Amino acid sequence: MTEKTPKNLTTWRALNSALHDILADIPEAFVLGEDITTWGTGGGIYGVTRKLVDVYGPGRVRDTPISEEVLLAAVGAAAARGTRPILEIMYSDFSLLGFDGIINQAAKARYMFGGQFDVPLVIRTNGGSGIGKAAQHSQSLETIFAHVPGLEVAVPATPGDAYGLLVQAVRTDNPTIFLEHKNLYYDKGEVDFQPVAFGQARIARPGTDVTVVATQQVLHAALAAADQLAEEGIEAEIIDPRTLYPFDMETVIGSIRKTRHLIVGHEAVRDYGWGAEFVAQVAEEAWDLLDAAPRRIGGARTPIPYSEPLERTVTPGRDEMIAAVRAVRGATMAEAGTPA
Repeated sequence: MTEKTPKNLTTWRALNSALHDILADIPEAFVLGEDITTWGTGGGIYGVTRKLVDVYGPGRVRDTPISEEVLLAAVGAAAARGTRPILEIMYSDFSLLGFDGIINQAAKARYMFGGQFDVPLVIRTNGGSGIGKAAQHSQSLETIFAHVPGLEVAVPATPGDAYGLLVQAVRTDNPTIFLEHKNLYYDKGEVDFQPVAFGQARIARPGTDVTVVATQQVLHAALAAADQLAEEGIEAEIIDPRTLYPFDMETVIGSIRKTRHLIVGHEAVRDYGWGAEFVAQVAEEAWDLLDAAPRRIGGARTPIPYSEPLERTVTPGRDEMIAAVRAVRGATMAEAGTPA
C-alpha cells in the first residue's frame, strides 16, 4: 500500500478510501451489494462505494438483486473458492434474512471441512439509531454476531478506525461482520491510512477514577460525559474495544486495576447484551480489583421508535452515562462511610 499523508475525513470517505485501496492492492477482492453504483451519487445510500465502479469496473464492483438470503450464501461460497468478497448489506436488520448463509455456512465452513479452506469474507453493514429510521432499520445486532463461533466482529467508532479496521478485515481469513453506525457516517476525524489490528482496544480518554467501556454512538456519549464529570473532579478512562470478537480484556483489566470501577455501555438493548457477557468475564477474572459492583447501560427493551425525541429517550446518551458514573462512585463512598 502506498504511503499517504494523514487527513481529516468523514467516516464515509474513510471507508470509501479503504475500499479503493483494498481493490488496488488485492486482486482477489471485489465489492458487491444492492444499489452500490446507482443510488444517489453512485455510492450506495451513504456514499461509501462512490466511484469504485468508475475505477475498477463492473467485474469487481457489482450491483446485485434485492435478495439478502442469496447474497449471503453466495459470498461465503465465493470466499471459500479463494476470492475476498466485500458484501454491503444496506441495513444490518436485513441480514436477518440470510442468517443461514452467515451462521450455518460461512461461520462453520472451516470447522466442518477440517480446515481445508478459509472463508475470507467481509460483510459490511450498518446499525444503530439516531436518524429516524424506525424499528426495522435501527437495530444494534452486534451481540448476535459476537455470540457465533467463527465470526469476527468489528465496531468502528471513528473515521480512522473505520479505515484501519476495514483494511485489516479484508486480510483476515475468517468471515468478518463489519458494523458501521449510520449516525456516525458524517463525523470527521484524522485518518492515518494504517491497518488496525483486531483485538486491540483503544484508550479514547485516559482517566484515574472509573473505567468506561463503550462502543460507537455510546462511546461518543461517554466522551461528552467525561468532559462534564471532569468539572466535578471525576476523571473517567474511556475505552473503545473496536472489535467485540476478538475482545481485548487485557487493556480493560489494566484500566480497572487503576480505577477500581467499571461501567459498560452500548446502544443495543441492555438485556442479554454483550455488556452483560463482558461484566461476567470481569467478575470472574478481576472481581478483587473492583471497589463497587460494575454497571451496564444500554437501550430500553423496546423497538426503536420513528419519532426522534422518542428514539433519544430509549437509547442511552450522555446523561445516562453521567448518572451511572455517579452511581458507582457513590456506592464506593457509601461503603466507605463517606457522604456522596
